[in-house]
Amino acid sequence: DRDEAVAVLRRAVEAGVNFIDTADSYGPNVAEELIYEALHPYGDDLVIATKAGLTRAGPGDWRPLGRPEYLRQQCEMSLRRLGLETIDLFQLHRIDEKVALAEQVGELKSLQDEGKIRHIGLSEVGVEQLATARGIIDVVSVQNRFNIGDRHATDVLAVCQADGLAFIPWFPLSAGALAKPGGAAAEIAAHHGATPAQV
Repeated sequence: DRDEAVAVLRRAVEAGVNFIDTADSYGPNVAEELIYEALHPYGDDLVIATKAGLTRAGPGDWRPLGRPEYLRQQCEMSLRRLGLETIDLFQLHRIDEKVALAEQVGELKSLQDEGKIRHIGLSEVGVEQLATARGIIDVVSVQNRFNIGDRHATDVLAVCQADGLAFIPWFPLSAGALAKPGGAAAEIAAHHGATPAQV
């Protein structure tokens, strides 16, 4: 529901949200277009983050694609869809194992040097991958799956905390199996008169 999505985005910013995180593959393209429709021109305190490097060939079919020319193309398209001259935070959505990491993050650095990206982040990386990337570029953030039921990124979180990098959890509420009726949170929710998702 396009109108509802636009209304939610506007209400979020009215309520004080100042960080919007999206990706070219969400839709694909739809999320960036909605953000533009709902929020452009953006307020000075609103940070827009987007990602590239993960394609969506169909429902549930996500594939890393880190060829430098593809990352450049997607950055250019995100700039156009979002109506920006510079993307505040541009994240490598996934590392493509078929392409040298130095080539992937090197292209992001080139885009940064050209003024198209302000800051660079990584998504779904391990400690070693993060260290390797940081040896090539300045990484300001990591976005890994992390929630009450999935703590596999604890080691990455520790590095981010120690070194002052932003850590952006994705799927932070784990509202799927954890929040289903009869799930792990159901008894606690019932005790507190709340829904499992609220817990």
